[in-house]
Amino acid sequence: MTRRQFVTTTLSAGVGTVLLGKAAFGFSGNLSGVTTDPFQIVRLGKSGIKSTLLGIGTGFNGGNRSSNITRAGVAESLIRQAYEKGIRFFDCADSYGTHPFTAAALKGIPRESYTLSSKIWVSQGGIPEPDRPDADVVVERFRKELNTDYLDMIQIHCMTDPQWTDKQKKQMDILENLKAKKIIRAHGVSVHSLEAMEVCVESHWVDVVHVRVNPFGEAMDKRDPALVIPVIEKLHKAGKGVIGMKLIGNGKFRNDSDKIDESLKYVLGLGTVDMIIVGFELPEQIDNYIGRVKNALKSKQ
Repeated sequence: MTRRQFVTTTLSAGVGTVLLGKAAFGFSGNLSGVTTDPFQIVRLGKSGIKSTLLGIGTGFNGGNRSSNITRAGVAESLIRQAYEKGIRFFDCADSYGTHPFTAAALKGIPRESYTLSSKIWVSQGGIPEPDRPDADVVVERFRKELNTDYLDMIQIHCMTDPQWTDKQKKQMDILENLKAKKIIRAHGVSVHSLEAMEVCVESHWVDVVHVRVNPFGEAMDKRDPALVIPVIEKLHKAGKGVIGMKLIGNGKFRNDSDKIDESLKYVLGLGTVDMIIVGFELPEQIDNYIGRVKNALKSKQ
């Protein structure tokens, strides 16, 4: 789909209107399923983190410190526009290379008005350096790159091993210490296997989990969503903050309007996913998804 075709589709769908989100994070309730506002303030489980229902993921096709938006040269402007539209959750990672662009985009904006999340990479590949410093060293670099005194959330990125809580115990302890010092507010993991996800249910250390979820099993931990959804429900019941990602099948549905809408309605209707992130690539997509999320929420009322 060309840029012109995308704009035409957006306008024909009638979703070009900019919606106003909640400006403050003082709201104490989780509004999912009650309002059609894509920027309603939600709680991420028992983590203490609150943010907007719709967040922006900055790492679509990310790796080795770059992503689609950094390679296209639009990262800073796109992140800034996401904030101006009402989005208050910014999902970064060391492997995405978006920290400096995020810092520049949010410069001058009160730090307490948005949520910053990032992830450390501990596996082989993924980042240029062969060394993997401990989490305290990495997070200190993150703070400088993001020009912030604290990060709302740090996760261990892309865990697949069912033994990850044993193998990453040292990094988990370091992150726990950083949390005690209020350098980070919460910690958790981004999972890329069902076995790794299942471990999160019983782990008292896990505050927040990124889960891959859509009704088609595309880019998920199992091709059959029926195998994944019960585990997500367990995470929710255990008080973990659940962030839904890969709703667009890692971009596979980007040109299929019906599948996008079906996926949003499905995930937002589960009642077990606290918030969702979308990897926008064009400014027009922000308005497009604001309208789609609003319609998905409306259909569940």
